[in-house]
Amino acid sequence: MTNIHLSDARTTDAPSPSANHSHTVSGKVGYVLKRYPRYSETFVVTEILAHEAAGLELEIFALRSVEEAYFQDNLGKVRAPVNRIPDRFRTPDTLWSLICQARDTLPGGWAALHAINDATGRDMAQAIIVALACHERGIVHLHAHFATVSTTVARLAARLAGITYSFTAHAKDIYYNYDEPVALAAKINDAAAAVTVSDYNLAHLQERLGPGARKLVRIYNGLDLERFARTPFIAAGHEILAVGRLIEKKGFDVLIEAVRRLRANGSKVSCRIIGEGEARAQLQAQIANAALEDAVRLDGPLAQGEVMSALRTTTMLVCPCVLGEDGNRDGLPTVLLEAMALGTPCVSTDITGIPELVRDGETGLCVPSRDPQALAEAISRLLADPALGQRLSNAGRMLIERNFDINRNAACLREIFAQAVNANRVKQRGVA
Repeated sequence: MTNIHLSDARTTDAPSPSANHSHTVSGKVGYVLKRYPRYSETFVVTEILAHEAAGLELEIFALRSVEEAYFQDNLGKVRAPVNRIPDRFRTPDTLWSLICQARDTLPGGWAALHAINDATGRDMAQAIIVALACHERGIVHLHAHFATVSTTVARLAARLAGITYSFTAHAKDIYYNYDEPVALAAKINDAAAAVTVSDYNLAHLQERLGPGARKLVRIYNGLDLERFARTPFIAAGHEILAVGRLIEKKGFDVLIEAVRRLRANGSKVSCRIIGEGEARAQLQAQIANAALEDAVRLDGPLAQGEVMSALRTTTMLVCPCVLGEDGNRDGLPTVLLEAMALGTPCVSTDITGIPELVRDGETGLCVPSRDPQALAEAISRLLADPALGQRLSNAGRMLIERNFDINRNAACLREIFAQAVNANRVKQRGVA
């Protein structure tokens, strides 16, 4: 599928935050997440903080254990309680006890259980726990991030509790070749609305699902623009920066090859890669085989504040994303948003939604993926032309301000929540 360039105007039916504050949700909203917190999912914390700043009361449901040691610096500002839902149930009696609670406590619980025929025992048990918490605590809507296990549980829990749900589909959950089907069309059909984070994703899903994508809208992930205040552009030095997990879809092997070619042509460029992942040994071997130990550093994971400092002082951010052999790919890497907000010039590739953000020659430089020569030439061009860097810095920040302000984008999401809750209350009154 070809990449899509679209205008700044919102091209979907996503609601805009209205002047009469109709996006105020009457009741709590529950966020259902596979793991919380997760270092790579800064957008989740940013979104939650924006909702809380607007007065929305939230609870978080985490379905799996935390596996990381590094977290976002602003995580401590989140006020929402975190409910860690058990994901191991030792005996059949445990599950039967939960089923009985759902039958006796939840409105229409037995009928809802009877209608569910596509759930695993673990998903069902977790959904019952979430549904009982919603019933007890006045949670009127659930929102999940990623269309996999978190949306599976949110969908079941909403059905059991008689409330609505929505979810945001990002990238891997859309494109990865999972062993088990994601049932994306069914999840969209049952949801009050489904969100995706780029126009590219939206077009792909509309083509794939046809009428089944009618509830899908595009709302970009956003940033707190006060936190990511612009840094004056300074064209100095030859160090470039890359940030991300050390996995195939990030394309860091292509970047290392581009650096090798630049060095072979006499460039003094050096590269710092921040992140950790399964490809570390492979990348380290590539660096050693190319005799680039003095040119490329693998710095491991760093706290978000340290990443921001690195973005502020680097010559450019390079984000050489590729399509993985397993279908996995990035949607819109958050680090690109962060770099452009700070005024750091960016070089990236022409896959998925990236060209909506990195518009070649306008807000950044965008090259074909898996093309180390094109990547090397873009890096060299930016290093040699400070005026270009200044122009890209200015235009990048302006684009972020127009399309990626978390306060506006989170308000659009709350409008979806409010409309879903209001429609559900009208429906329930009609049934009664």
